Amino acid sequence: MTKELLKLYHAKKGEINKRLKEFKSVLEKPDEKIFSELAFCILTPQSKAVTCWNVIQSLEKNNLLLTGTADQIRPFLNSVRFGENKTKYLLGARKVFYENGRFKIKEKLSKLNETAKMREWLIENVKGIGMKEASHFIRNIGLNDNQLAILDVHILKNLVELGVIEEVPKSLTKKTYLEIERKMKDFADKLGITLDELDLLLWSKETGMIFK
Repeated sequence: MTKELLKLYHAKKGEINKRLKEFKSVLEKPDEKIFSELAFCILTPQSKAVTCWNVIQSLEKNNLLLTGTADQIRPFLNSVRFGENKTKYLLGARKVFYENGRFKIKEKLSKLNETAKMREWLIENVKGIGMKEASHFIRNIGLNDNQLAILDVHILKNLVELGVIEEVPKSLTKKTYLEIERKMKDFADKLGITLDELDLLLWSKETGMIFK
């Protein structure tokens, strides 16, 4: 299976690296666009990524993501699970990063010079964000630098098939998450590719696309 995976990697390497470069360019955008990435990650638990991104784009198109009320935003979240709670999480996240009339995401994150610290800070301060979602957001704005794993169901399933872990855990405690993350890093090293490349490779292997 490792040989097949490397074969797939070489076939998709250009597309994978293009996507990773796009992630790194996100920090050049205004904080409002970076908030869109955070909002996307808040919506993703137990929902399809493409569906969640479509919801974010619809909210942006209707000028609601940054200023809409809960009643205005809620109907747009009918296609994602736990829409009621996630609506509250979006509004809560806005309060965390909106100060004196503007968003200050880059300013707040720049004070945390390590990806692990960024993840911990996001988990502690943004309701609805856990280990996976925080890692996802950090990767999607180009700050991961191959340190954090995004352990969603697609990745975990493939790690089992590849023999990296024995089974998909019934629950992902912080301790379990960090243990699997370390094993995934070690596996990427053995393959001779980066953790970020491996994440997109396994995700595309499972879904047929390289997305977010």
